[in-house]
Amino acid sequence: MRLTVIGIGLIGGSIAMTLKQKGFVEHVIGVDNNPLHQDQALQLGIVDEIMPLEEAIIHSDLIVIATPINIAEKLLSTILNLIDKQVVFDVGSTKESIVQIANVHSKKGRFVPTHPMWGTEFSGPEAAQQDAFKEKATVICNKEQIDQDALTLVEQVYEQLGMHILYMDAMKHDIHVAYVSHISHITSFALANTVLEKEKESDAIFELASGGFESTVRLAKSNAAMWVPIFMQNKENVLDVLNEHISQLKKFKSCLEKENVDYLSDLIVNANGIKRILK
Repeated sequence: MRLTVIGIGLIGGSIAMTLKQKGFVEHVIGVDNNPLHQDQALQLGIVDEIMPLEEAIIHSDLIVIATPINIAEKLLSTILNLIDKQVVFDVGSTKESIVQIANVHSKKGRFVPTHPMWGTEFSGPEAAQQDAFKEKATVICNKEQIDQDALTLVEQVYEQLGMHILYMDAMKHDIHVAYVSHISHITSFALANTVLEKEKESDAIFELASGGFESTVRLAKSNAAMWVPIFMQNKENVLDVLNEHISQLKKFKSCLEKENVDYLSDLIVNANGIKRILK
């Protein structure tokens, strides 16, 4: 099987590396507008060759769109216009908008909208990892609209990656990821900016920073080119979650201002309930 990876970065590169190592694909074609990424992907053995988009699609059986979501949406119709029986799937963090684009195309059944729930704060081919997805979850959206053979092939891809599959409506997916992913990134970006602003004339905070601080702001190193489109695509859901998050922060602020020790303790104990989910 010949795989084309459009966007040879963390996710696309990791998928290619693992599928090739497993023997699920025999040949990987890379498509990327960044010459540095092209060279790195070839040198690291992530791809076997680089081709222009149209040529790559013609020579492929399976195509993964692993670009930032705004670019994926611009490319999808062009890709569907070029395919015959090939299968196309994406790995974007929002799903409703790209599903709507696919739904008006005559070849919508060849497109499988997915979201593997894994990532790091790093980007580019050098960030790619083999077996990175093992024991993680992936979401496949609106499976009733997908051709059965296309769905089966992408299910096999994620089984090869060692992931367990969840099936979800695209709209519900976007609501859920606003809570479990997007707000985490906004919080991390905001905390990093807070510290950088308050400590801009001192290096002491960074010398004192413990593992807790480091893990909380780790996501603040994430790529703006990826996250700005995600936030804008999922704006309404993110705003709902952000408003609730601000409300929770105000409760902690009020407790401190009023020295309300009992309520402060209640807030922390209530938050400890997350242990039921994150064990």
